[in-house]
Amino acid sequence: MLLATLIALSLPQAAAASPACPATPVDLPRGMEQWRRPTAITAAATAAKPVLLTSGLAVRATLLPVSRVTFAAPPAKPGAATSHGGLFAFDVARAGRYRVALGSAAWIDVLRGTTPVASATHGHGPSCSTIRKMVDFDLKPGRHLLQIAGSEATVVTLMVTPVD
Repeated sequence: MLLATLIALSLPQAAAASPACPATPVDLPRGMEQWRRPTAITAAATAAKPVLLTSGLAVRATLLPVSRVTFAAPPAKPGAATSHGGLFAFDVARAGRYRVALGSAAWIDVLRGTTPVASATHGHGPSCSTIRKMVDFDLKPGRHLLQIAGSEATVVTLMVTPVD
């Protein structure tokens, strides 16, 4: 009974602590202006034929059951056997920091060949935006593989963009 009372008393405070989102969309980080205009694609099941992403353009990707995906390297957090994932590739023209943004919960791995690249930073998207997660990587020029794993959602919005 005491626990129920404490929970009930905390609810108004929790509701007051989270701000209401505006009716108009919030500003997105620089370089992510195309986030709201994704193109529909389907993820690849193998690194031999990954779906090529264009830096700065968002996609709405249909993911595959992870049981059908052959990852180039084991995902750091593969998720449940019933989760979804897929493979994508993107090209880096010049060395620098690049951001991978996701609209829902999933694990992100960026690989150079079959070697995972350590993330530089990670965090959430802007409050009141549809960006759930942003992970930055310091990348060298060349083709990189993006592995998505552990997604409960079958469709995710994602985007790769350089960070200025």
